[in-house]
Amino acid sequence: MSMSEAMQPTFDGMQPRTRRTRGKATHTPAAQLPVARVVLDIQATHLGRCFDYLIDERLDDAARPGCLVRVRFGGQRVSGIIWERVEHSDTDASALRYIERVLSGVVMGDEMRRDVAAIADAYGGTCANIVRVALPQRIAAVDKEMAQFAAAQFAAAQDVVMQPDDTPTDATRSDVPSIDNARAAAVVAMRGDFARRYEQAHVLADALGAGRFQSFVVDAVAGLAIDDLAWMAASALAHGTSAVLVMPSMREVWELMRALEGTGLSAFAPDGDTWAGDVAVLSGSLGPAERYRSYLAVSSGRVRCVVGTRAAMYAPVSGPVLFAVLDDGAYQYADGLMPYANARGVCRLRARLHDGVFVAMAYARSVLSQWECEDTTAMPVAVSGPSTAIVPYRDVARATAPPVRWLNRDELARLADPSIGARVPHTAVRVLSGALEHGPVLFSIPSDGISESLVCARCLRQARCLRCTGPLERVGANATPRCRWCGAPAVDWHCPHCGGDRMRVVRVGAAGTAQELQGLFRGVPMILSSPHQPQGVIEQVADAPAIVIATPGAEPRVRAGAYRAVAILDAWTSLYRQNIDAYIDVLRDWMRAMALCAPRADGGAGLLIGETDPVIAQSLMMWDSRMLAAAELAQRREAGLPPVVSAACVWGQRNAVAEALRRIGVVGDGDWARLRLGDDEFPAVLGPVPIPPERTVDSRELEQMRDRVRAVVLVAHARRAELAARLRTAVATHVAAREFGELRFRVDPKDLL
Repeated sequence: MSMSEAMQPTFDGMQPRTRRTRGKATHTPAAQLPVARVVLDIQATHLGRCFDYLIDERLDDAARPGCLVRVRFGGQRVSGIIWERVEHSDTDASALRYIERVLSGVVMGDEMRRDVAAIADAYGGTCANIVRVALPQRIAAVDKEMAQFAAAQFAAAQDVVMQPDDTPTDATRSDVPSIDNARAAAVVAMRGDFARRYEQAHVLADALGAGRFQSFVVDAVAGLAIDDLAWMAASALAHGTSAVLVMPSMREVWELMRALEGTGLSAFAPDGDTWAGDVAVLSGSLGPAERYRSYLAVSSGRVRCVVGTRAAMYAPVSGPVLFAVLDDGAYQYADGLMPYANARGVCRLRARLHDGVFVAMAYARSVLSQWECEDTTAMPVAVSGPSTAIVPYRDVARATAPPVRWLNRDELARLADPSIGARVPHTAVRVLSGALEHGPVLFSIPSDGISESLVCARCLRQARCLRCTGPLERVGANATPRCRWCGAPAVDWHCPHCGGDRMRVVRVGAAGTAQELQGLFRGVPMILSSPHQPQGVIEQVADAPAIVIATPGAEPRVRAGAYRAVAILDAWTSLYRQNIDAYIDVLRDWMRAMALCAPRADGGAGLLIGETDPVIAQSLMMWDSRMLAAAELAQRREAGLPPVVSAACVWGQRNAVAEALRRIGVVGDGDWARLRLGDDEFPAVLGPVPIPPERTVDSRELEQMRDRVRAVVLVAHARRAELAARLRTAVATHVAAREFGELRFRVDPKDLL
């Protein structure tokens, strides 16, 4: 035996495996448009572009724009979506790979892909960033189910009997909206009710079927916001227009669904062996299969009305669309993933792209809505611009809301109330005891937690920065207070209202409210509704005598009735909130609570207990939020703050933020270092200010999280689009160069803190 024939002996079953050599796969490019431009599921900003792949002829029919595919990128397989097909690629053909597999049919049509690109540009993100949050997780079983339904529909269409002139009847034409007589009558009746409540109601009603872009700001009538939105959706559907209604939480979603059912519309739900309905719900709280099924139903055109939370802003609708947002200034509308798009801006942008109608409806008008209504000649940007105000008639607004009394020190002194300074004075106890004889009473408390603010020791107004009007905060026991916006120390500080030069710390909280009220209202059942309480948020209460204590947003509805009285406790805490929209947010919470009370004609009563800014109190008592919104906008103009200008927050590691600010040209000798508004000039950057580490930060993450700062960049509206592009480029450069530290940004932030 030769040495070459010698082998190491092995036990049975332990021989080394022999691999068969695979022949190289042969591919033939598609005859027409063989190159697919694919958006990959890769979130890195510097890779936020389309990548070119070849399409094999066997996948030519399946690989359509908008389909999900599987491709090779680097050394791994990743998912992507075909954005478009082209004839040639700028990349050399020898370097192009082939698409390995087509995962689904078209899940993102032409108009939706256009919208995604526009949203990405408006907020400084990439198409992959938007696709990640807009497209639900794919469920293969749902894809198969929808394919079977489409096949059944196609087969049924082949059996349609044509008229002698080969023209389909109105019942078979897809371009004619189908609406039965009962639904049409309901829509007409609701339009009449809407017209009796609002000035210029006909302008909005006519716009729903005009087929061109129009924007509206609607100040809601107490207790009727949901009903008015239901009429708008039903009217849009009657005109052949799709409707997307975005709500701040699922509580409002289910209330709106019940109102839509009252107009004759049905929910998209199982119907025998298939699914059918007029209204689909899109929300991140739904199960993966349910959300994906609803998404495909809207994308295919089976459903033309969408109701949901923030996720509904990405509904894959086509053609003219009504986009409506309730409480457009709510915190829930800010996306938590890059590029941190806001639902209000996204819906307005998409309404313009679809030649549709945008409606921002709220009890308390946001400052942005006020700016859109006042500055009708201002330059529109991608996500905002001039709007038409729709306001209720004054007598209707006052009749549908309860009469509100402001029990501050001056009013209690006028009434000779001996309990001035008490949390619930005797006058309030007397009014609420009378209301409890007829039904439930709601106490709205500010929060369950405890916060800290600096106030003037003389007049108790919140201490604010003399440079930028930002709130001051303590950074140490004996350290000089600093501004939370621009970081400037409060040296030689004085109160602009009373001239006082001393500050004091105020801690606010609502613990023990139930125990306190039990001593005032003996024997009355107590119900506490709050996400921080063991029983959580209570959805409904009986229309019977009881005291309900709830935090904002957690107020239970009265089953088949309304509260006999609503009391706002601790109104003085409104003076010490830190965010820039603090007063507007406070008024929104109070008006939403008061909207649950019985109207004036039915004996309802509202109480505002404690000191607060007179403009907030007057806006609540008159049920006219324009007073506060106009005052806030005037102050923003003086200080050069949004929405008079466009803004972006940049945060991360100190050196990374400093370098990003230099790259976009807003510091030093940069071309955007100064912001000019009329005859006034302001610095383009507020800050940077330190960001304290989270209490839950792990010790292993502390090194990455330390020395983090935040800065606010201000530019004129004409430069907003370029600001978003510059920030995206700065972050892409930072990531591609593997520079140390975190770096993020948000365009149009809700808060500047």
